[in-house]
Amino acid sequence: MIELLILFELNKTVLTMYGVSKEIRGDFSVLTTPSYGTIKPALRRLENGGFVKTQKSISEGGRPSTYYSITKDGVTELKRLIMEEPLENPIQFLPMARIKLACTEILNKDEQAIMLKALKTKAESVIIDTKNLMTFKDLPGCQRLVFDNLICEYNNFISLLEGFENACAG
Repeated sequence: MIELLILFELNKTVLTMYGVSKEIRGDFSVLTTPSYGTIKPALRRLENGGFVKTQKSISEGGRPSTYYSITKDGVTELKRLIMEEPLENPIQFLPMARIKLACTEILNKDEQAIMLKALKTKAESVIIDTKNLMTFKDLPGCQRLVFDNLICEYNNFISLLEGFENACAG
């Protein structure tokens, strides 16, 4: 996830590591707030993979600064990360799916449609699995309430996806 966020921000402009952190927090703070300890190694991995390049310069105050920019391969990797199959783990699925949705402007209409279909299919699968669990197990009241809420949350997410589908089709 962190690589997707970094590439998304660098696709907009050249940034220092501090700038990357600030932009991610500004754009995605309600979804995630990665630390420098997460961003720094991710930038190194992206640079080693050829997705990001660096340029060192001296600031007006005489301090060295490293600026990061996305490469052509980085743009391709950004699209690949957005289009990647949804995560199997339901706990990780919704946060990652929301981040992908927030980054859809990078994709063309056909790519958006493919991504939305994959997300919707996974969300529908979680609803079916949850309903099956509730049907075939005698769940205590609190657990049943949690699972009812999960079904509502995924139904709301599917409504969001349908809104995106309508916007992309228009």
